[in-house]
Amino acid sequence: MPTILKIGPYRFFFYANDKNEPCHIHIEREDKIAKFWLEPGRLEYSGGFNRKEIKRIQDIVEKQQKKLIEKWYEYFSD
Repeated sequence: MPTILKIGPYRFFFYANDKNEPCHIHIEREDKIAKFWLEPGRLEYSGGFNRKEIKRIQDIVEKQQKKLIEKWYEYFSD
């Protein structure tokens, strides 16, 4: 599970077996986890985050989207 970013309490990462899914990022804080599709950028699911935190995370994902996409293709390229 490579960590791509660590911003505040949030860790942005991929699972090594995510290769066969569309480009996305997982975000965790403590026991909470969310998943955002990156192309296009939208929330897939959220486990435990409240709406305010999801908005905060979404803002980070939008600002970092290009970098996250680059890291996805870099990590999963054959």
